[in-house]
Amino acid sequence: MSSDPCSFSSFARCVTKHLNLSLHVDFDRRVIKAKVELTVEVLEDRFSALTLDTRDLKVISVSANGQAATFTMGPKHSFKGTPLEITLPFDLSRGQHVIVEVTYETSPSATALQWLSPEQTAGKKQPYLFSQCQAHHCRSMIACQDSPSVKHTYYAQVSVPKELVAVMSAMRDGQEVDPQDKSRIVYKFRQPVPMPSYLIAIVVGALESREIGPRSRVWSEKEYVDKAAFEFSETEVMLKTAEGLAGPYVWGQYDILVLPPSFPYGGMENPCLTFATPTLLAGDKSLSNVIAHEISHSWTGNLVTNKTWEHFWLNEGHTVYLERMIGRCMESEQFRQFKAMGGWKDLQDSVNTFGSNNPLTNLVPSLQDVDPDDAFSSVPYEKGFALLYHLEELLGGPEVFMGFVKSYIQMFAYSSVTSEEWKNYLFTYFKDQVDVLNKVDWNAWMFTPGMPPVKPQYDTSLADACIALSQRWIKAKDQDLSGFKQSDLKSLSSHQVVEFLSLLLQEDPLPLTHVKKMQDVYDLNSFMNSEIRFRWLRLCVRSRWEEAVPMALKMATDQGRMKFTRPLFKEVFNFDKFHDEALRVFAAHRAEMHPVTAGLVAKDLKVDAKVSTSL
Repeated sequence: MSSDPCSFSSFARCVTKHLNLSLHVDFDRRVIKAKVELTVEVLEDRFSALTLDTRDLKVISVSANGQAATFTMGPKHSFKGTPLEITLPFDLSRGQHVIVEVTYETSPSATALQWLSPEQTAGKKQPYLFSQCQAHHCRSMIACQDSPSVKHTYYAQVSVPKELVAVMSAMRDGQEVDPQDKSRIVYKFRQPVPMPSYLIAIVVGALESREIGPRSRVWSEKEYVDKAAFEFSETEVMLKTAEGLAGPYVWGQYDILVLPPSFPYGGMENPCLTFATPTLLAGDKSLSNVIAHEISHSWTGNLVTNKTWEHFWLNEGHTVYLERMIGRCMESEQFRQFKAMGGWKDLQDSVNTFGSNNPLTNLVPSLQDVDPDDAFSSVPYEKGFALLYHLEELLGGPEVFMGFVKSYIQMFAYSSVTSEEWKNYLFTYFKDQVDVLNKVDWNAWMFTPGMPPVKPQYDTSLADACIALSQRWIKAKDQDLSGFKQSDLKSLSSHQVVEFLSLLLQEDPLPLTHVKKMQDVYDLNSFMNSEIRFRWLRLCVRSRWEEAVPMALKMATDQGRMKFTRPLFKEVFNFDKFHDEALRVFAAHRAEMHPVTAGLVAKDLKVDAKVSTSL
């Protein structure tokens, strides 16, 4: 079995089959007091020791089949955490199972957990907790084999104050008053489908839910819940569309949880309970992309999983491919082509940011001594999609290639895969077209940094209007500005407005006169769609429009989605006159930001860890 450079756990020697969790959520101390029982299957004879991943956990005791086991904590690693070395009081042989029980407490600074004070929530009255374990943060919440190569079922009991509700990435299995403390409730959950540790998720808050379909509810604080129910009303249609493409949905329930604004991602595909950012609730279709993406993960990522984070493109490239196939079914092939073109531009941005020789722009990067958080970008998503789209063109078109994707999902369901195994299956499935596959420059696609060796020719019909309008603005002289009209934008969909602004961001900054005129004519300041607003504010700051700076910093701090927060801070930081203002605002808001977001913005703004606390 290949090793995982991001994990200490000994999964070549044993694998976890099931986790039984008891969690007691303590908001006053911002810790979870916990016990985990791991059902471990032994893979070798004379087995008597195992290693689990932990990070900032206070381990109190360890036992095996009810007998005390000795344990030591290894040296602490900067991002991998601390190996928990356990010696069993007996020997086991291959094929036997042992139940290893670890009693521990999380740290208030656990990287998987964000504790929000009541002020940071929509309701302002109750505290809130949410987890984000991908990629390697589960170990700060649970002592486990924290590698996507290991898949297990889980059962959990979660004790919380009775004013609050707990939900997890699992099926709800009832609740009862906590027998130890009448002021608390224990919520129970079961996850019968084996899944990797990074998909374990928990949320505790003043939550309400609404039914939005036969197998779906939306959860959030009551301030958002009705709006969310309205916005996510197409969920069942999308699920059915995905099932038509990829096969049956195996997870039972498909609920959506709308998190507080500090959630760092657009969405997270936790099984049975997709997490979504409230920046999606803008009253238009920007939301459907994120939900189509997270629904697609139910097959590619959750059911078939990358074996290590080096093969992350298997999760994300296939998911983007499936998401765009859903878009094709629900909108049109032109729409899929348009989204693919936008994705190619996102890929160019990532490659430019990292540098075209940076090995992290490989489709399959080496993560030896690399923090997976630092490697996160649109490369696995869009370079992965581009490879699949290129293969689709070579092998007979979307229907033919979707047949392969569906077959690949059936073949590797419930397991974890490497790029090598994926490629071997591709050659097996298309055994009549091996000559075509052998012409693909696999090394350039997978193991070479920078842009892919082939740029697909996407259909530009929906993009042409965006290109034409952006070119008019780029070429306009001051005397031409009176020719622009409000109607220029009226004929474009919100997806096209995003594209128009993206095209302008790829060029030299527009003169300030132009940006001011754009505001006069189109009133872009009034747009609430976060994808549009984000690009518009970047454009304004880049053209040195001082009035836009407070709006850009407000957007960077009102929500914590990294895709928006990091570039907005960077734009203001690069505007010399407001360099110090960017640092000041970051310092003022750092404490309420998600730890991953705060760490990455600090890197972007070159804030030294020592300095930041005193700012």
